[in-house]
This record gives sequence, structure tokens and C-alpha cells, in this order.
Amino acid sequence: MQCARIDQMRHANLFDITKALEVGMLNQVKYKTGWDGYESINGIVDYFLFIQCFFALQQDRILLQNTVQRYGTRLLIFVKNVDTGKLFLMFALIFLVRGAGMQETNILWADDEIDLLKPHIMLLNEKGYGVKTVTNGNDAVDAFKKGFYDLVFLDENMPGLTGLETLSALKNINPGVPMVLVTKNEEEHLMEDAIGSKIDDYLIKPVNPKQILLTIKKLTENKRLISEKTSMAYQQDFRNLGMILNDNLDFEQWADVYKKLIYWELSLEKLEDAGMHEVLTLQKAEANMQFFKFIEKNYLRWVKEPEKGPIMSHQLFRKKVFPTLQENRPTFFFLIDNLRYDQWRVINEVIGNHFRLEEEDSYYSILPTATQYARNAIFSGLMPLEMERQHPDLWQNDEDEGGKNLHEDKFLADQIKRLYRKECKHSYHKILTLEQGRDVADNLSNLMGNDLNVLVYNFVDMLSHARTDMAMIRELANDEAAYRSLTLSWFEHSPLLDALKWLAQKQVRVIITTDHGTIRVKRASKVIGDRNTNTNLRYKQGKNLNYIAKDVFHVKNPHDALLPKLHVSSSFIFAKEDIYFVYPNNYNHFVNYFNETFQHGGISLEEMIIPFATYTTK
Repeated sequence: MQCARIDQMRHANLFDITKALEVGMLNQVKYKTGWDGYESINGIVDYFLFIQCFFALQQDRILLQNTVQRYGTRLLIFVKNVDTGKLFLMFALIFLVRGAGMQETNILWADDEIDLLKPHIMLLNEKGYGVKTVTNGNDAVDAFKKGFYDLVFLDENMPGLTGLETLSALKNINPGVPMVLVTKNEEEHLMEDAIGSKIDDYLIKPVNPKQILLTIKKLTENKRLISEKTSMAYQQDFRNLGMILNDNLDFEQWADVYKKLIYWELSLEKLEDAGMHEVLTLQKAEANMQFFKFIEKNYLRWVKEPEKGPIMSHQLFRKKVFPTLQENRPTFFFLIDNLRYDQWRVINEVIGNHFRLEEEDSYYSILPTATQYARNAIFSGLMPLEMERQHPDLWQNDEDEGGKNLHEDKFLADQIKRLYRKECKHSYHKILTLEQGRDVADNLSNLMGNDLNVLVYNFVDMLSHARTDMAMIRELANDEAAYRSLTLSWFEHSPLLDALKWLAQKQVRVIITTDHGTIRVKRASKVIGDRNTNTNLRYKQGKNLNYIAKDVFHVKNPHDALLPKLHVSSSFIFAKEDIYFVYPNNYNHFVNYFNETFQHGGISLEEMIIPFATYTTK
């Protein structure tokens, strides 16, 4: 705690939160930007001020709303690379403004014996609910047309329109309002009729106040309660994650951290809470910064001493696939190119309807995290330098013309013969079009006699490239959540899901994985190379590369990373975090063109930590 600062505030009578923020923060930040601005805020928004703010704002909701409107955006902008403690103020503002913005829940209650329900209605009024009462269905319809209601209670047996008839009329006016049928009748056919009429809940008279309150909370406050509990849970985990990121993590712990971040990203996504998302985005950026340092320190050692590192691309079949092959039970190995862990999480919910998840694991992609390197390494069981030496007729370097992944079937056959050393009937299919996917799905029965079937689906990779090149796709997948949604939509309507549904009826083992992930790039970094330098935005291979050292992991001798060395002075550079490489020529044009696109080839949690899921039939 900065005692001098607190004394200055005390003498200046600045314990009022708005004055403290305005005088203490804004006047200092006014003439400072970037890191200096961050340091200025940290000089003011310390733990002491957080406690003062929290309790002061709790007492004054109007003051809270004014404060958030005036200063909330500034807090989000300037708290970058922030240490975990200083973000508590953001949490306080986010949580409290949510409470300040709550509106009264309005309830319409139709019952011909409404006078008997006055104690219930008085209790609801005391709890802050607004209740409009009517005694018949026709009045309920009229009131529903004239007012806005969050919930409707309908007595089943009323004069004139019955409860079910009133329900139907109200649903025609606004089907989105939850409705509850209240009745003395416990007959099964009535319950079936109510369910068929899309009733949201069903209560049997006599009802007690606790039943009513529980039903109201369930139907009108469920989303808010989930939002608050989820946000509070992340707030509690936020500090733990921040402390963990500063520890000396190993590769398994890094995988756990990434999975935890994705868990929160998917959980908070449903809350539509921009402030909380911003906090998580900052924490993910901090994690990627630390992860880059971890890779920079350890990667070459893993290559040299593989037994001390994680399972990597070239070890995947030897360590994770071959040991699980069984006689009379075929294994189907699905590789969905360029599928990130978060994308796998959302399609896994669909797969879970048909299969039992036997094991969720992960492995690390080799560098570069690009298809020609990572996927060829998977199927060959070799590092790129080893492929170049052992299979010069199959391996293609960056400078070579033609496709770089045209021989995966041959690499796979050689790896089975070299490492598995058993008779293994296998097949390999690469699906690039909808028709190819349908053809494979229609002929799965022909593959049931094989021990191993490998199927490569390229849609997600094509989606990533299309998002860069096509404005319409960029609009459809304008952020991480939209990118996941588009992937899920493809999967739900794809021949791949049709194939999985068919396999779910058989005795098979299914593996779903990918070769590398992708990251949305946001910061450009200038690089200069000769005309033979490759075009990938996240890694460069070439002679005499000129680059900004702090933005890259430089492998001066490619052989140290078991990568091909095309020329005596050739080297590799890999972009860190969310950086992408741009040449000086037409620099501004290409910065704008590639900004916010999804790219792969460099070093990030999203690109390197790869999902590997094994399923069995239910």
C-alpha cells in the first residue's frame, strides 16, 4: 500500500470515489500513454482505494452508475499487463453495476380466486416483484396486450377461457414469456396437454410461498443467478490463475492452465458480459506472454532430449495411437485440420450425444505450427529434418513448388511398418469437399475390416484461410465466439457427424485430434527477407532475416530444432503471442488486411497445445 499516496488523498479530502478517480487518475493519465499510463493508474488504484471504492459504491447505487459510465472504459483501456491485485477494482465495478441495473420483475397472475392468494402477492411485493392480478382468462389476455410481463401464472379452471385456452392466446401474442399453470387437477392427461402447449412449469394447489418464489427465480432470474455465480467463481479463480502464471510451470501444468482459461472463456461467453470478457482477455494475453518465455527456454531441449518433454507431433502415433489398437475393434482416427481446443470443446458436446468420452488429453505441436510441418510429422513419426533425410522423394521444403502434404498416406504406411512392427490393415482418406465427405460416410462399412482408419478433414483450415480472404466470412466469424459458432454449425451439418452417428452403432474406438491450432493476430512486426523467404505470417525461414528481436523466438541453426537448413545462413523466426510478420513494402495496407485474422505457425497456447480425445461407443 502506498502510504504517501494515501496521506495525500486524506489531506486533499479525496476519499470520495469520483474525486479520487478524477484527480488521482485522469489528471495523471492525461499527459501519459502506454506503459507510463499504466504505472500512473497503478499508483492510485491500489488495494486501499479498492476497499474504499467497494464499500462506498455499495452504499450509493446512483454514484456507482455514474462512476462506471465515466471511468469504466478508461479502466479497461489502461489496465493492460496489469498484476492480478489491481484488477480487483474492475471486478468491483462490474459486479456492482450489474446489481445497480436490475429492474423489477413484473408478474401477471390470473385466478378466479385471487383474493385467497393475497398473502402470496403481498410477500412477492415485499420481495420487490410487481404483480398484476386478474380473475379470468379474457382479462388476462387484455392485460397481456397492454403491459409488459416477465412471467404469467394461470389458474387452470377459470370461468370463460380455461387456463390452457388462455395459455394458447398468450403464446400467440408473445411466445417468449414464461408461463406457469396452477391447478388442483393432478390427472396425467392434463399435464400432457400443458406440456404439449409449451407450458414452462406446472404447480399443484395448494401452493406455498416457497414454491412460488422458487418458480419465479427459476424462470425469470435463472440467467442472472448463473451469471452472478459464474462471474464470482471466475473472480475467485482469477487471482489463483494469476499467481500460477508467475510460477515455474512444467508442460503439463501449462496445458492445465490453458484448459482452465478456455473453460472460463466458454463459461463467460454465455453471460454477454463485456467487462468480464475484457478481464479474461487480459489474463489470456498475460498467459501467452509467459508461455512464450517457457517455450523459448525449453523447446530446443525437448527436441534434443524428447524423454524430458511433452508428447509432440512426431511421437503421437507411437505413444498415443499404436498402443491402443485392438484386434476385431477398428480404430477411427479423425484429424480435423486447424482445430483449436476451444473449438473441440464445443463440438464435443455434440459428439457426447453419441459416444462416451474415454479420455481427454493433449499434446504439443512441433514448430512451426503449420500443416506441412506438424501434420507430416504426425503421419511420418519423424521431425522435418529427419523426413528430409529419410524421404527426400516425399518431403517438400518451403521453397519447393507444389503441395506440401501430398504424401501423408505414404508417410503413415512407412511409420506403421517402421514403428508398429505388426500386421496392420489401415486406410487413409483426405476429405476436402462435401462430396468426398458424403462418399466416405456412405462407405464406412467397407472400412470396418481395418485395424486403423485415418480420416483428415480440412474444413476448419479452409475456414481460417477464407476468413482472411473473404469479407463475408470475416463478418460471420468476427471474433473468437463467432469463429467457434461457425465451426459448430459446420460440424452439426457435416458428413463427419453423419459418419460418427453411424459409427456410434458399432463396436469401434474413435480418436479426434488436430495438427495445430490458430490465433487471432493483433500486432504487426516488421521483417525483411529475400525473395525466397516463405510467406507465412507467423514464422519465417530464410537467409539473413532482419527482424525485431523482442517479437520472435530465433532459431539460428535450424538443425538444433531438427528443421531443414536450406542455405548456410538460413534460420527460422517464430512470432510470439498475437504478433504477425509484415514486410516494409505496402506495410500499412498489409497491416490492415491481416489484422484480426486467424493465423498459425508461431508460438501461442492456442497453436501449440492440441486436443486429443478418445471415445468409445455407449
